[in-house]
Amino acid sequence: MMRMTDMVKHLLIINIIFFVGSFLAPQAQELLALHYFENDRFRIWQPLTHMFMHGGIGHIFFNMFALVMFGSTLEHFWGGKKFLFFYISCGLGAMLLHTAVNYYSVHEGVSILIENGFSKQEIYSLLNEEKYNLQWQEFLSPTVFQNMTQGFIGVAVGASGAIYGLLVAYAFMFPNAELMLIFLPVPIKAKYFVPGLLLMDLYLGLNGNPILGGSTGIAHFAHIGGAIIGFVMMWYWKKNQFDRNRWDR
Repeated sequence: MMRMTDMVKHLLIINIIFFVGSFLAPQAQELLALHYFENDRFRIWQPLTHMFMHGGIGHIFFNMFALVMFGSTLEHFWGGKKFLFFYISCGLGAMLLHTAVNYYSVHEGVSILIENGFSKQEIYSLLNEEKYNLQWQEFLSPTVFQNMTQGFIGVAVGASGAIYGLLVAYAFMFPNAELMLIFLPVPIKAKYFVPGLLLMDLYLGLNGNPILGGSTGIAHFAHIGGAIIGFVMMWYWKKNQFDRNRWDR
């Protein structure tokens, strides 16, 4: 493994500080985790701070392991500023797709309730108090009800979206590098490993989030959002690099 680079080291330290701080001051989780933007608990800084918060020791361990393993290699080639820009951009992209999915979930349920005579003000007032009207379940399917309430009340934490962006960038730059899953110790080339991981997230997201129902407790669409931004940025940088080096310009 390549020596840990400076920006990766700084991000690692910040994540650890946030993780320890969230246990010493539990109210920090309420302030710094990402709430749904129509929830009264949403704060303007949460799209950034949530990516430094984690839900448990396993969560932060795997994210930080991936940060060191893949991030150090990328920073070595890019430099610290470009790496940090890429990392934060992927984390924000993850937040945007996660929020868009929650918006769909919440408004699907709210629209049905409004059509059946409930007022929008009453619905949002109860959801902001983390409550609901039992009559809602007469008009909403269990899946729509669960997705609406979880989308509005639930919070998101973790660097996973940014990490998925790093995975995409690594596969872009080193497609034939061999990677392994812990529970599947078989080397797989990055150009197959990363798309396979994303397809698994997409499947679990569709089965665990709004469209097909159920819940895995993992923000799979945030992973996909980070990967999409990572891919777009890598494609754009590669295209511009090619254009700058064309002989006929």
